[in-house]
Amino acid sequence: MDVDFKKYHGLGNDYLVIDPNVRDVAMTEANIRLICDRNFGVGSDGILYGPILDGDIPKLRILNPDGSEAEKSGNGLRIFAKYLFEKRYVRSKEFQIRTLGGIVSVQVKDDIAGMIRINMGKVTFVSDEIPVAGEKREVVNEALDVNGVDFKVTCLSIGNPHCVIPMEQVSEERARAIGPFVENHQRFPNRINMQLLKVIDRTNIDIRIWERGAGYTLASGSSSCAAACAAHKLGLVDGDITVHMPGGTLHIEIMPDGEVFMTGPVEGTFEGTFHTDLLERMSSIKMEAPK
Repeated sequence: MDVDFKKYHGLGNDYLVIDPNVRDVAMTEANIRLICDRNFGVGSDGILYGPILDGDIPKLRILNPDGSEAEKSGNGLRIFAKYLFEKRYVRSKEFQIRTLGGIVSVQVKDDIAGMIRINMGKVTFVSDEIPVAGEKREVVNEALDVNGVDFKVTCLSIGNPHCVIPMEQVSEERARAIGPFVENHQRFPNRINMQLLKVIDRTNIDIRIWERGAGYTLASGSSSCAAACAAHKLGLVDGDITVHMPGGTLHIEIMPDGEVFMTGPVEGTFEGTFHTDLLERMSSIKMEAPK
């Protein structure tokens, strides 16, 4: 029997895969919010809507719990890669996925797609490519006033925008305290993801994450890449880095040509169908599509 969704997680960062070829649900902002709600819906850190089969490369839409659409998600991409492999949309262990942030290359490392390596592309620190307001520049070790407190930040894009703040100690409490203000700071016209960064040694970093449109999360693939690349840009780490998060660890490789590879685990948790009550509620809500 076909199911309406499958749920997976990457280090505790959980997503629902909704396949439009199986169950085509209107991805309005209101429906996304409802489905992701952990009390009134199914509950998740986001929705992976795809594959959209309008070319040779399967397309993925990454939808945040607030109804907005993300350009790229490292954990989301690993999860979606596992789904494509399990459902035999792809026949090889090496394939590509198209996202709003560009095309990424995937390598399945085992026979059950439990470990995935993804080429996340190259990062940019250039302000108008992130974007960050002000004159064109590399945003590296730059002062940012957050509620009257100055932080030294390094900002970059890896297909989606990130603001990395090095600290001697990081914590969930601090991420929750300043994350919303950094995300919505006037200097970031498209809002931004935030990582609090503690460098352990030349090959290990510890981060806490506030995701744009999702809030505090246990782990994030693109955030791990961003924090590792920021630490590397600042000369604090080498090119082979283990990123520690509350949800677990990811392996990040920064190549001499600037390409960034992320390797980490994925697990399925459950699959199910939407109750008719929820379907009726979704059909009764009229709201604009994701921005």
